[in-house]
Amino acid sequence: MTFAQIPMGAAIFLDANSLIYHFMSDPKYGPACTQLVQRVEHQQVRGFASSHVLADVAHRLMTLEAIKLFGWPIAGIAARLRKHRGEIPKLTVYSQSLASLPYLQIQVVPVTQTLVEAATSLSRKHELLTGDALVIAVMQQEGLTNIASLDADFDCVPGLTRYAPV
Repeated sequence: MTFAQIPMGAAIFLDANSLIYHFMSDPKYGPACTQLVQRVEHQQVRGFASSHVLADVAHRLMTLEAIKLFGWPIAGIAARLRKHRGEIPKLTVYSQSLASLPYLQIQVVPVTQTLVEAATSLSRKHELLTGDALVIAVMQQEGLTNIASLDADFDCVPGLTRYAPV
């Protein structure tokens, strides 16, 4: 199912990739992600994200901007940024993007130790990496069954409906 098929009034968890493609104006997935973010902003659907997803978004936006701005290769980008810490203040996309979130009407759910502990169990049960299992734990806590994500790993979770950009 695609983002265009998300019913009016539905509640949906926005995975990191949906926000990254929106903020980076990805040529393939960006338009659908931006349309979804606009639907959330106009309260046609209720959008949720977690604090750990926002951290993932910020990190990825930072590294993508560094690749573009400095012409660095993608391989080892985080290590390169650590080595060239003086370049970090030149990166602005990630902070500007996160600063816009309150205006987009996305409800941010804090991640607690209890959720992290629940994620370890969900990770084993559904054979998911920790970050994805934490998304599921947050969704369960909030009573959410819909997720906007390109990540097909979520398809192994019973009762979850994944919507992809295209």
